[in-house]
Amino acid sequence: MALYPVSASSSSTLLILLCFFTSSLLLCNAFQHHHHPRVARHNYRDALTKSILFFEGQRSGRLPSNQRMTWRRDSGLSDGAAMHVCVNVYALFLQLLVLDFSSFEVGFVNLGVAMEMQVDLVGGYYDAGDNVKFGFPMAFTTTMLSWSVIEFGGLMKGELQHAKEAIRWATDYLLKATVHPDTIYVQVGEANQDHACWERPEDMDTPRSVFKIDRNTPGSDVAAETAAALAAASVVFRRSDPTYSKLLVRRAIRVFQFADRYRGAYSNGLRKYVCPFYCSYSGYQDELLWGAAWLHKATRNPTFLSYIQVNGQTLGADDSDNTFGWDNKHVGARILLSKAFLLQRVQSLHDYKGHADNFICSLIPGTPFSQAQYTPGGLLFKMSDSNMQYVTSTSFLLVTYAKYLTSAHKVVNCGGTIITPKRLRVIAKKQVDYLLGDNPLKMSYMVGYGPRYPQRIHHRGSSLPSIAKHPAKIQCSAGFNIMHSQSPNPNILVGAVVGGPDQHDRFPDQRSDFEQSEPSTYTNAPLVGALTYLAHSFGQL
Repeated sequence: MALYPVSASSSSTLLILLCFFTSSLLLCNAFQHHHHPRVARHNYRDALTKSILFFEGQRSGRLPSNQRMTWRRDSGLSDGAAMHVCVNVYALFLQLLVLDFSSFEVGFVNLGVAMEMQVDLVGGYYDAGDNVKFGFPMAFTTTMLSWSVIEFGGLMKGELQHAKEAIRWATDYLLKATVHPDTIYVQVGEANQDHACWERPEDMDTPRSVFKIDRNTPGSDVAAETAAALAAASVVFRRSDPTYSKLLVRRAIRVFQFADRYRGAYSNGLRKYVCPFYCSYSGYQDELLWGAAWLHKATRNPTFLSYIQVNGQTLGADDSDNTFGWDNKHVGARILLSKAFLLQRVQSLHDYKGHADNFICSLIPGTPFSQAQYTPGGLLFKMSDSNMQYVTSTSFLLVTYAKYLTSAHKVVNCGGTIITPKRLRVIAKKQVDYLLGDNPLKMSYMVGYGPRYPQRIHHRGSSLPSIAKHPAKIQCSAGFNIMHSQSPNPNILVGAVVGGPDQHDRFPDQRSDFEQSEPSTYTNAPLVGALTYLAHSFGQL
């Protein structure tokens, strides 16, 4: 091939064209990646995949054929059998038809034949590293997984189906737990006796006692959170499974009515079983507001908007608390309701934009209203016990509120300091990056992600040899020899996010240190949404 010399004018033209092409490419990338044209330090897509996979390791019940966490096996197959209930056969028949005639069940009370049946509570999730099924954190986990999919599911691509499966594993159980009107089964297993053993869920022989709330022993907190979970999940399945979605939302309405009509904290009547594990420290008002907010979103029924308008103040809408987690939902309700004002122009919810802004201002260092504490390495620090749950929940709220503000062309004003949606995303990214390894110890706090991560997490199934490697039963106390050892866990609970470092960025990686080394479902659930946003922003999805 002959090479021809290029003239000066031709060279200038080529240079201009090259610059134009390069600029266009950069602008295109900037748009596609939401103002993040640079290369990401982390593989957010890999972390997203693992954060969802973790839930398979927490499954209770009969595992499906497509179970990917293969060192786990069936467990808790008789859960619920300890509880017997007298049911009306005719009403039960109607429910089995998936008609769920919730509002008509009372009318059938004198029809058919009454019979005593065992309660079926097989399934659901173990909340953390033990073998108890606590309904309160399980419901919150379900709500947050659903919110993650509602806001960012359209970006998840191949992970969307796995996320939906994780949600449905929980909602199938919550439907069982709420099958009888004005009754919710809120716990399976006795925590104190369970914690006295270190055994695999497949081996557990501690009592599987069932605890419930009803009209005489109310629990507005756990009931309203369960209603929120069912309502949020109904939005997730609205298009892909409309029949299931309708069942979920009908049940959510019934459960919320029960929560509101029979008011009280569930840890009053069940204190010796649920405290100090999942005591309702913040009361039940936050859950009533949160549950109503989700029902308003799921149904668009003006009844729930009216409920929020009438009861918002008395339920703590403008309280100054700024902690969002399994116990306190005020901040989440404010962010969720602000969307209805910002994007749907529901003027009566105008104040929730201000309430949400107050939460944001409390997080921003240097602003007049800043209250948040950070470790020297930059991690948001709320408390020593499982602090990472607040990091993930706050990161989710930041990227979600940034999404709402961007769509509405709004900002946050913190005493004259203007906070843009971009600033919120930067803060959230920094928190997630710390979790994934950008910290003084250069350690990922997600098991299985990165070259260095916790090896001795506080988790029975992960720490003991699997059924495949050790088919013989491991007795209750025998497992403590392994729990107290320095050997790494033999089963990798991929995607598990542990409690995290202390206020000085230290992490001992000891199984006995449950405050720092125990994972939980409610830590991972909001992280799913934050990771989806980041993976999409950097072109990984």
